[in-house]
Amino acid sequence: MNTKHKVCPVTDIPLLEMRCVSLSDRNVLVAHTDSGIFVSDEMCTHEDARLCDGNLNGTLVKCPLHGSRFDLVDGRVLDDPADENLTVYPVTVEEGIIYITLQDSNNPG
Repeated sequence: MNTKHKVCPVTDIPLLEMRCVSLSDRNVLVAHTDSGIFVSDEMCTHEDARLCDGNLNGTLVKCPLHGSRFDLVDGRVLDDPADENLTVYPVTVEEGIIYITLQDSNNPG
């Protein structure tokens, strides 16, 4: 079963910017791009660096520590040293609020 979780109002993330947002069970990166709103895990998969402290260029986010880049559309890692893709979440926007859909860990169905 999938569960929808409120992230934040769209107005909290200005166009072409990104922020880290703390949810009850995880921290996420929210990016507001020309291509839409994207939500991923906030930490680089290479080392513990917050991606919201990096650079956003279109749908690409660059880690501030070692420069790995990830595509927020699908989480693909594009540059070394990271070699593990970033977890991205399905996003919906309803009445100006950003939501992500998470798979229920008790029912991976």
